[in-house]
Amino acid sequence: MKTEVGEYIVGAYLKIIKGCDFVDYNVRPPGGGLEGLNELDVVGLDFKNRIAYLCEVTTHIRGLLYKDNKTTVERIKTKYDKQKKYADKYLSDFPNRYFMFWSPVVPKGYITSELEKIDGLELVINEKYARCIDELREKAKELTNDVGNPFFRMLQILEHLRK
Repeated sequence: MKTEVGEYIVGAYLKIIKGCDFVDYNVRPPGGGLEGLNELDVVGLDFKNRIAYLCEVTTHIRGLLYKDNKTTVERIKTKYDKQKKYADKYLSDFPNRYFMFWSPVVPKGYITSELEKIDGLELVINEKYARCIDELREKAKELTNDVGNPFFRMLQILEHLRK
């Protein structure tokens, strides 16, 4: 599956800000079959600190919604459960695990209040998402080397433009 720009944003954050040694996109459990359909959008690994970041990314710029509010929350809960199962099965060497949901525009109200009730799922949405982008922009001003992430490279170009 093709990597979506929202996934590259998260990958840049994990690599540049969180210090992950390895970032992969559209990760599927080995072996195929029905379990192999459970894709994880972005996985970042910090080998030194034995930290794993498992991220679901939804880049709906007009607002997060699948069918209706309840369906939206249930779908995210299901994806979170799949993240935990994947981590338990394949990332046992990483005792520090962070499960994240990234989305730039999530309507405040039912969806946000229900998502906040999901214990162990870090929400990187709305203002927090924007703050993460700002952190990346600051790093893009400092760094000039290509780190292998197309989104971050674009930020570097924009931050180094001469007017």
